[in-house]
Amino acid sequence: MTISSYNDSYVIIDRNGIIENRHFVHAAIVDSTGKLLFSLGDPSRITLLRSAAKPAQALAVVETGALEKFGFDNADLALMCASHSSEDRHIARARSMLAKSQHTEDQLQCGGHPALNPAVNREWIKRDFEPTGIHNNCSGKHAGMLAGARALAVSSNDYHLLTHPIQARVREVVEELSGLSEEEVKWGVDGCNMPAPALPLSCLAKLYASFARASDASASGDSIDARTQRMGQIFNAMSQMPEMVGGEGRFCTLLMEAFQGSLIGKVGADGCYGVGMRESEISRKMGAVGAVGIAVKVEDGNLDILYAAVAEILERMKICKQESKKNLDAYHHPTIKNTKGIVTGTTKFHFSFRSTG
Repeated sequence: MTISSYNDSYVIIDRNGIIENRHFVHAAIVDSTGKLLFSLGDPSRITLLRSAAKPAQALAVVETGALEKFGFDNADLALMCASHSSEDRHIARARSMLAKSQHTEDQLQCGGHPALNPAVNREWIKRDFEPTGIHNNCSGKHAGMLAGARALAVSSNDYHLLTHPIQARVREVVEELSGLSEEEVKWGVDGCNMPAPALPLSCLAKLYASFARASDASASGDSIDARTQRMGQIFNAMSQMPEMVGGEGRFCTLLMEAFQGSLIGKVGADGCYGVGMRESEISRKMGAVGAVGIAVKVEDGNLDILYAAVAEILERMKICKQESKKNLDAYHHPTIKNTKGIVTGTTKFHFSFRSTG
């Protein structure tokens, strides 16, 4: 297979036909076996997963027995996978999780930041409110990690450091789901102060396909192993409670609402996205064995372009139905407006898909 140059695939912002910006896009589309079906740009690009790693990080927590030990439900599990909007329901849920595992807000090792929901942020500004760690969009993940540490009967101190036992569990999960060795997975520090893995883009796609495959296996009624059952539970928590994963009007939430349980999607900061889609007639027509995983990276990290690119890829792969398209249209085809509300620019896609078929 010949891999295309990154110049082959990009999103254009133009004003009156004049190219203003060109955003290069990489993507990998794989099936449950890890076979690369389609690609854009460089599908082997080493990519920091950022918050797209959260389903795998949540699995590490679930495998400690924390859900059963502390009575966490699917809403708690969805929040562990969230980059939430700091809406009241998100903050209340994060506080409830801390209470269940007997932790306090000051033990969170993430800091405050402006809310991802503009309405929430405006309200904070009016009140001169200073957000803290509990309001961080990753507070559900951090609450889960604290619970995981307690379930392991180890100190919760430094749970956010790569050397902590709960992070050792995360490392093992990421390596096993991606099919990579310890040496092949690189680690940085995320914006929320948690370790973030870096993998080839195709391995991120494989990771997401594995969660979708687990949901299929769980629904089959056949006997499955404990990990598959837990991965299916994570997929179902995200897909059935998408409002906890993002929030009102957020792309991840709208995407999962549109697909009604057949797909999960999760953004990672600076232009990374993971999608896991359960097996269907659509996946079989794509030539997939089992479920499908899609991973996307926008080279310059632009999130608006990322969402547009993900929606375009889903449409090009004939995954989007008409109803789904409507749900995502504002993200799929963003327009550029000036201060008078006049449309001055549009988004166009120049994608050169490569197939292994």
